[in-house]
Amino acid sequence: MKMTKKLLFLDDIRYPIEAYYYTKQDIFLEKDWDIVRNYEQFINRIMEKGLPEMISFDHDLADIHYLEQNSLDFTEKAGYDCAKWLIEYCMDNGLDLPEFYSHSMNPVGKENILNLLENFKKANKKS
Repeated sequence: MKMTKKLLFLDDIRYPIEAYYYTKQDIFLEKDWDIVRNYEQFINRIMEKGLPEMISFDHDLADIHYLEQNSLDFTEKAGYDCAKWLIEYCMDNGLDLPEFYSHSMNPVGKENILNLLENFKKANKKS
């Protein structure tokens, strides 16, 4: 019997199969993704079910993020905020980060999320 992974997909509108079409990452063909649409759902899912084995992040989680505006005006939390919360949660609970990926179509947001998580992972490597 095949073991299924605990997978978490953070995106306000897309589904994992849609991410597969432009990323060509086979993980998005898995059927057992938990889908969360915003910062609050992301936190609630982890608080209720614990850390998944893998999280795929979108950056822009609200229509306002798609508008040409000063990013300081955003009140809705983005995928980057979820990544920051995840780091705090792992630090507070002595946990390692789960595997992560960003399927975001926002190249700057995607890079920011991945850099934040990679830097935390490197800084916390157990010697």
